[in-house]
Amino acid sequence: MAIIETYKGPSLELGLNKKKFILFDFDGVIVDSFAPAYEVNKMICPSSSEEEYRRKFEGNINDWTKGVFTHDEKCNHSIDFFAEYIPKMKNVGIVAGMDEVIKTLAQSYTLIVISSTLSAPIQELLEKYNLAQYFTEIMGNDVHKSKVEKMKMVFQRYAISNKECVFITDTLGDMREALQTEVATIGVSWGFHTRETLMKGQPFKIVESPSELVSAVSGYFNK
Repeated sequence: MAIIETYKGPSLELGLNKKKFILFDFDGVIVDSFAPAYEVNKMICPSSSEEEYRRKFEGNINDWTKGVFTHDEKCNHSIDFFAEYIPKMKNVGIVAGMDEVIKTLAQSYTLIVISSTLSAPIQELLEKYNLAQYFTEIMGNDVHKSKVEKMKMVFQRYAISNKECVFITDTLGDMREALQTEVATIGVSWGFHTRETLMKGQPFKIVESPSELVSAVSGYFNK
């Protein structure tokens, strides 16, 4: 069983940077976690609709208490999202077909999780489904709250350029962060956002099922 530790120092493994890199969002892409996430959101903001919650992912979700979102006297921001979410997260399942896709992609690419969920529960869930061994690193919200900064960390740590990466995600907010580093994205339509919303993020491609991901990644790197 692979143990994935948060990166702690400048130690490059020489073989890794010979491969292209696939950066994976976690929630909504690898695991079907919208329902428990929305359930916790309703605990914090009972008046929040499902549509409004999805809109929160059109930017960095860490900014969801600010800006255009509506809050009222029923909102309780003293509730710790992760304290409530992580126990529920332990029961979510892998999106059907993603396990085989991950195993296949890991044969040719270096896989890294870049997520707004904490690293430790992501690793635990990957271990539960025997998938941890296929990921070189997990970069959760505890590593940095900005996915822009986490992508920059990947460039530096593995001595690669943005053109050697592609980011697989289900949200417009992720795509907007990827655009800031000029990392191309592949959208998945089974997650938090619809195809129509994802198109606003200028993805290389949007896929409708996990079975399309292998050819989509190959198509990007061979274009």
